[in-house]
Amino acid sequence: MEQLCLELLKIEISYLDKVVLDIEKLSVYQFDRIGIVGKNGEGKSTLLKALADRVTLNKGKVKRLINVGYFEQMTKPVEIEVDDELLGKLAVPKTEIEKLSGGEQTRMKLAQLFSTYHEGLLIDEPTTHLDAEGIDFLVEELKYYYGALVLVSHDRYVLDQLVTKIWEVQNGKVTEYAGNYTAYVEQKQLERKQHKEQYEKYTKEKNRLLKSAEERMKKAEKVTKANKQTTKKEIKTKGNRMFETKSKDTSQKSMQRAAKAIEQRVKQLDAVDAPKKEKVVQFQQPRALQLHNKFPIIADRITLQVGEKTLLKNASFQFPLGKTIAITGPNGSGKTTLLKHILNGGEGITLSPKIEFGMYEQLNYQFEKSETVLSYMKNKSDYDESKIRAVLHNLNIKGNDLIKDICKLSGGEAIRLVLCQLFLGRYNVLVLDEPTNFLDVDCILALEKFLSAYEGTVLLVSHDRMFVERVADVVYCLEEQQLKLRK
Repeated sequence: MEQLCLELLKIEISYLDKVVLDIEKLSVYQFDRIGIVGKNGEGKSTLLKALADRVTLNKGKVKRLINVGYFEQMTKPVEIEVDDELLGKLAVPKTEIEKLSGGEQTRMKLAQLFSTYHEGLLIDEPTTHLDAEGIDFLVEELKYYYGALVLVSHDRYVLDQLVTKIWEVQNGKVTEYAGNYTAYVEQKQLERKQHKEQYEKYTKEKNRLLKSAEERMKKAEKVTKANKQTTKKEIKTKGNRMFETKSKDTSQKSMQRAAKAIEQRVKQLDAVDAPKKEKVVQFQQPRALQLHNKFPIIADRITLQVGEKTLLKNASFQFPLGKTIAITGPNGSGKTTLLKHILNGGEGITLSPKIEFGMYEQLNYQFEKSETVLSYMKNKSDYDESKIRAVLHNLNIKGNDLIKDICKLSGGEAIRLVLCQLFLGRYNVLVLDEPTNFLDVDCILALEKFLSAYEGTVLLVSHDRMFVERVADVVYCLEEQQLKLRK
């Protein structure tokens, strides 16, 4: 039997009045490879912190029988001794930590984590800011790791490559599924199918019983009506009249009792809630914003430089109308620089005169004017309120979120709001630079639906392979100072 490494027993963790986690028992064994998934704010990172002894418990206890290494998403690396070979493999420059970019800081923290062997690893969103090469290194390093691994990630490719068990965090509870992320999705689809079948069976039986009860009540009403229509002239004797009236009353009450018994059976049925219907989102382009150029963005022999580094040299390309175009390449290859050059209509770039760009950048969004989420969206969009609410709901902005002050939104809420505003705004070309960073898997799936339903042209940069594969019509790779079409 595998050795027990970590165990949570009857734990409860609350913030203010909200119970974030309420877990009876959860165990991690020696060779477990566990992926934690769930919506933003459901408690994924809190669960990892509980295992790492980095959070205060309201109730319960945690058993730790091994030493663990902990990778936290938002912290900066500290000055400790690091394996030089790992730094080289991860292409971390030898400079002060304060001068490292976001991606380089992530690589430095990974190098620090892997410089010492730990019997267990607790890793929170390690792919944020990592390019494809960095993700490949992470996957290869962890594939051959000999110990317990618990990983929080929104990168479905990484989860598919590394984990054999999924913990889904929802409403403070944790549900365990066997297999990697794809197997988890298949099990969730099966659950939804079974739920639908159970609901249909419940609805059919409920309707059958209610119809039967209704028929009996109608028969009882007919008997009552017939009783009232009986006159003294039709009854020859007092005895006959009493007997007939009594007989009809008994028949009527019997039918009513049968109807009530059936209604009672309906109440005793195990009720099944109706499955949630998926709303189909469409973004119809207003006529005034429609483009007619077959290629609204054309580059003719452009050269881009940053300092002494040449990113592109005599590069030419044409981006087709109405397509989602992905630009890939390693960190530092010039993807973001190219996007900005296109946005500015720089040298060598020809743009359709009717282009209206909407831009999403990797920034901490700060809003300047205080207003509610809903009023902000109404002011930025020509769609009606019901459509605005539906799109916000898809990215988990609903209920009281709609009356929040946009200046007081969390980072994750602000990112989701900006994405909604782009799809509903007065734009015909969207430029998205790493839009999936800091989004949970549910929001990434919603974003994929938005892109498939969007009629405009989209340029995007992303290191999320599965996301690119699912949404891109055309994929370019920026390498060797050229933008090469990937076939």
